[in-house]
Amino acid sequence: MSFSTGRRITLDEVAGGTGIHRVTLSKLGSQKGYNCTTDILDRLCKFFNCPIEQLVEYVPDEAAQTTGNSGNQTGSSAAGT
Repeated sequence: MSFSTGRRITLDEVAGGTGIHRVTLSKLGSQKGYNCTTDILDRLCKFFNCPIEQLVEYVPDEAAQTTGNSGNQTGSSAAGT
């Protein structure tokens, strides 16, 4: 299965082909910022035979955009060094 076929597929088809639970797929498609594992992304890339760039897009956090914060913290590290 690939994006290039141009036909719509069901969550059941993707779930059956990837082993990813249908509820997880539904959350991926409907919840902004849903946190999934790299294993799920890997399974989807294999199923659709596509690079990850065709599945996901980085969207900066609204707070980071308005404050100019890139998410990098300065100061002491979490390891205490």
